[in-house]
Amino acid sequence: MTASFEAIETLDELEAIALTCTRCGLAEGRTNVVFGAGDPIADVMIVGEAPGQQEDEQGLPFVGRSGQLLEQLLGEIDLQRNDVYIANVVKCRPPRNRDPREDEIEACKPYLRRQMELIDPKVVITLGNFSSKLLLRTATGITRLRGIAYEWWGRYLVPTFHPAAALRGGERVTNDIRHDLGLVRQILDGRLSVDIPETQQPQAPEPAVDTQLGLFEST
Repeated sequence: MTASFEAIETLDELEAIALTCTRCGLAEGRTNVVFGAGDPIADVMIVGEAPGQQEDEQGLPFVGRSGQLLEQLLGEIDLQRNDVYIANVVKCRPPRNRDPREDEIEACKPYLRRQMELIDPKVVITLGNFSSKLLLRTATGITRLRGIAYEWWGRYLVPTFHPAAALRGGERVTNDIRHDLGLVRQILDGRLSVDIPETQQPQAPEPAVDTQLGLFEST
């Protein structure tokens, strides 16, 4: 991380910089920067992929149908939206809701990294492939990553499907998310002992999960 980001002491300062950011081409087509929202000292931080149309219009993360489902599932583990902090890998909507490109993800990494450092959550929940692969520094897909709580950078990371996948995939995917959020509840209650069998770890030829450095390794 550059010295300029390390010197930022509050989320408000960081957001003020993000609101005028032109680090990648997504700035040209955005309506609003979707920086993040929620409790600035939350125990749980949720990281999605990229804003959609409604998020771009309102400047808030997860305000559409995916957000409604996420709030419902959080409620099932006794968490409300204002109990957590929600952000995305990229802060601006990609055109036509396409997947964020590698250069766009790279440009936004300092914001997400500093958000995590300032919030300092006990648990990070990654929703979908992009956030899970980025933070765990792996090419392994979300289907194989999920279902496990990883010890990560002095905290826990729980990858799960994006709520949009549940809206497409139905009750089976929704129940998988429920299971993963149940791990979060166990961590918060001090009831989860992380002991990952070797057979559950991502296998070659894909890179193994880096549970120590993750997002924080590179500038």
